[in-house]
Amino acid sequence: MTEKTRVGEVFTYFQKVGVAGIKLSESLKVGDKISIEGTTTNIQQTVDSIQIDRNPLQEAVSGQEVGIKVADKVRTHDIVYKIAE
Repeated sequence: MTEKTRVGEVFTYFQKVGVAGIKLSESLKVGDKISIEGTTTNIQQTVDSIQIDRNPLQEAVSGQEVGIKVADKVRTHDIVYKIAE
């Protein structure tokens, strides 16, 4: 059984570098499995890196706006879930 917890929402997408800007509502750390879901988006991946202003972090907390490299295009207002297995 897979459990999903909402951890944030995409507020922008940097197409050239393939990075999603995400406003966090819960903490997120490198190594977490996430799912990004929206009307036309459905991506599952492991978080390889988290950055704020190009500075890498191991973990980000609620309220922070972070950049995460994503496997495919995401869109504003897509929801980010942490997957717990």
